[in-house]
Amino acid sequence: MLTLKAAQEIIHAALEEAARRRLKPLAVVVLDGRGSIKASAAQDGTSLLRDKVAHGKAFGALGLGLGSRAIFERAQEQPYFVSAVNAIAGGSLVPVPGGVLINGPSGETIGAVGISGDTSDNDEACAVLAIKSASFEPQVG
Repeated sequence: MLTLKAAQEIIHAALEEAARRRLKPLAVVVLDGRGSIKASAAQDGTSLLRDKVAHGKAFGALGLGLGSRAIFERAQEQPYFVSAVNAIAGGSLVPVPGGVLINGPSGETIGAVGISGDTSDNDEACAVLAIKSASFEPQVG
């Protein structure tokens, strides 16, 4: 189970990594295994929709059981499929890197992290580091 404390640790680690890398202001959303928001934060200066983009990255990853990088690649290969899934999801799926699944000690998916604010690659790198720092295993693809 993903606890509130662990979700907050993930957010803290992601924002520390963003500061270390001198990234643009980020929004970070952590969803639990059923897709509910466990914790979220937006740094000062993030643009209006960054939290929704971060949520969409995490939501899509959790909904399809794939990191959003894999969904991005699938969207290039099968755009109709990803478009249809996004329609089913009410348009809330964001198929670009930055949504990373959180796997627990037995390999089960216990949640997802979505980050938005800098480049998709930097968003994803912060999510991966943050998940590892909380002693979980990230799954990007």
